[in-house]
Formats: sequence, structure tokens, C-alpha cells
Amino acid sequence: MSEKRVLIVDDTKENIDVLAEILSNYKRSVALSGEKALKIAVEKKPDIILLDVMMPEMDGFEVCRRLKDNEETKDIPVIFITAKNQVEDEVHGLEIGAIDFISKPISPPIVLARVKNHLELKESRQILALKNQELGKTLEELRNTQNHLIHSEKMAALGQLVAGIAHEINTPLGAINSSNKMISNEINFIMYSMPQLFNSWSDIQKSVFYILLDYASKKPSNLSSRDERQYRRELKEFLLSSDIHDAEDLAEQLIEVGVFVVPDILLPFLNNEKFYEIINSARRLATTKTSNDIITTAIEKVSKIIFSLKNFSRFDSEGKKELCNVHESIDTVLTIYHNLIKQGVEVIKEFNINQPIPIVQDQINQVWTNLIHNSIHAMGGKGTLTIKTEVKESFAIISFKDTGTGILPEIMNKIFNPFFTTKPQGEGTGLGLDIVNRIIKSHNGRIEVESEVGKGAEFRIILPVTI
Repeated sequence: MSEKRVLIVDDTKENIDVLAEILSNYKRSVALSGEKALKIAVEKKPDIILLDVMMPEMDGFEVCRRLKDNEETKDIPVIFITAKNQVEDEVHGLEIGAIDFISKPISPPIVLARVKNHLELKESRQILALKNQELGKTLEELRNTQNHLIHSEKMAALGQLVAGIAHEINTPLGAINSSNKMISNEINFIMYSMPQLFNSWSDIQKSVFYILLDYASKKPSNLSSRDERQYRRELKEFLLSSDIHDAEDLAEQLIEVGVFVVPDILLPFLNNEKFYEIINSARRLATTKTSNDIITTAIEKVSKIIFSLKNFSRFDSEGKKELCNVHESIDTVLTIYHNLIKQGVEVIKEFNINQPIPIVQDQINQVWTNLIHNSIHAMGGKGTLTIKTEVKESFAIISFKDTGTGILPEIMNKIFNPFFTTKPQGEGTGLGLDIVNRIIKSHNGRIEVESEVGKGAEFRIILPVTI
């Protein structure tokens, strides 16, 4: 972020000095007039503009309109800094292209938080757009290759991999899409409601808000459903014993912002009528951050899949095995699937491997992705997925056991065949387990399956613990 440039526009030098000091961690440009601001915006292409509304000759609204009419500057985010806090002024500013309002007198923490938040959102969208272009180009090139060389046995095998990878990237792309929609929804709240709510709070209430934000920023991303329910039960019991109103609903909101045990400093405020307003605001800001983190993780996953395709499709992959923490690689995939898992899947983790094992992590992550995805599908999105790890003799054993429909005995010997699938037409390519099998064999390992119809299936991955 220190490389980002902020353009500060205000006709009062004292105001510019204050904002420049607050934003000292960024590169800064300043303008004392609208005309100067327009010129600097074209020449230096700032990453964000803080724009005063009330200026002589050309006010902030006109400056913003001209910025948005110019192809070179239309995508630069504009935040208005203004003493005008009427709703119609804010609506007008948003209609002409601004992304936010900060009211005078300004609060340094608010300015820093808003600028950082909008810069991160802009960067996430830029990265997403670039990755989507790269993916589109890569997939188009692979489809063209498949069409021209379909009758070649070697290219037919590559075509199978292309189709499999195209299927596998749908999941992280779905995570990106849903998270981006969530961010868009929360931006409306941040822009329209948050400034007025914050200004209506007392200094003590603002302190409570910052405490909740701090908890939200530290909330673990891989909290299991079981742990979350246990925390919720304990928190509800504590609130009831403390004569707190609406204990069940409040426990739910506290858990969402990462408060598992109520600190003494918060207890006096829990029955305050403003507390629900404060915690809801903190929760929605935390949701924006979480969604942005999911987008980042999903983009990294898509990049790894493409990298894996380039290596694995040659069958003489130069992917180098490295000693890695297998639990961390599983947790990475569980994080990507968090939104899907939390809808009704309980994940039980029994991790007992206390040493790193040699794997090509990008490829093994793809194995976990396929097995977790298949388990969720087999359970119809509701059930229990138990993941166990252990070391026996010189092998690591990683098992995925679900409570789904199980596998019919007559198709058990077909499930690793390319293109074999039990999913409805259009929902699966039948290449997921074929890819899993290839990757495990390339690691000098093996995969075992046990299943009972109506009770579920268990896939065990056996990998050597030494190279």
C-alpha cells in the first residue's frame, strides 16, 4: 500500500496539510483547485482521490463528473471530503461516480480505514479482471488445441485433462463471484449508512465499535462448525446468566465478529439499545474483509490449477517435491469451500501427522479439492465430513469419510475411469477422480476406497513420508 498514490484536492492548504499528515504512509499529490486536480489525475494516475466538495470556480461535484467522463481517469476511485452532510448531496455525489463520503471534521482512523478499504477493493477487482482474462485466453487456447488434434491419441489424453481443469476451476470462480457480490452489497451499507451511524455514536460507543473490529480482524478463518456451535451455546448461557436481552440473537452476532468470550469491557454495553447497531456495523465491515480474503484465496487457487495444468499435462512434470505441512494444505482447500461447507456440512478434523511430508503441493491441493467437492455433492450439501491423518510405518494416511449416499458395488471398479460420472448430465465431466489417481501415482502412492450404500464412502490416500 505504501506504493499507492493519493491525490488530495482542497482549496484550503491547512486541510491538505492535515490529510497529507494522516496519509503519510502513501505517496501523495495535492491540488488547490479543480483544474489542477484534473491535470494531475491525467499526468500521475493516482490510485485514489480525496476531493473537497465546496471549492471556488469548480466545485468537487463538477471535478468528479469530469473525471468520470475522461477515459483516462474514469476508473480512479473518488472519496468526497465535505462538511455537507445532507442526504441529497451524498446521493448526488454517488450518482456521478463517487464511491464514498467522509464528513468534516474528519476522523483520522476513519480516513485511513476508508482509503485502505477502497484501495484493497480496487486492487482485488483489478487482479480478478486480469486473472479472468488470463483464464479465458488459456481455456480458449486449450479448446482450440483439442478441436484440431482430437483424433490424436496423445492430444485426446490432453483433451481429457483440459476438460477436467475447466471443470475444477468452476469452484474458485464461483467463490470469487459470490464473494464479489457480497462485497458489492456491503459497499452500499458502507457508503449510505455507515457515515451517519458513526457520527451518531458517542466516543465510548465508537470505542466499542473499534474493539469489535479488532476481534473481527483476528477471527480464525478455519473455525469448524462444531467449534462454532459450542462457542455459541456457551456464549448464550453466559448472556442469559448475565440478564442480557435477546441472548440467542446476540450470541449469534458476537460469534460472527469473533467474540467467543465476552470481555469485561464490553459487558456493560450489551443491553444498550445502540449495541445492536454497533455490532451489526462491525459485522458487515468484517464480512467485507472476509469476502476480500476469500477472493484472494480463490485467485491463488485458480493460478495454482493453471500452473498444475502446464506441468502435469506433460506427464514428465518437473514439479519438485518439497516437505510440506499436509494439514495446512487441507485447511487451504477447506477455506475456499467455507461458504459451501457452512450451509450444512460439519467438518471433523482428526489431524495426527506431526512431520512434513514430500509432496508437490499444487497437485496435492487439487486432490483435496476433488475429494472434498465429491463428498459435499454425495451428501447433498448436508452431513458430516471426517478428515483423519496419521503416519503408519513409512506412510502417511489421509482419509476423507462422508455420510453421503455411498457407491454402488457394481460401479466401484469404474469410478477412476476417465469420463465416468454419476452426476446428472452437464454437472460433471467424470475426470475428477481420474486426475486424483494420476497425481497420487505420480507421488508413488495409492488410493483406497471403502463404501456402504446409504451410509457413505471413505477415500484413503497413502503417501510415502520419505522421498
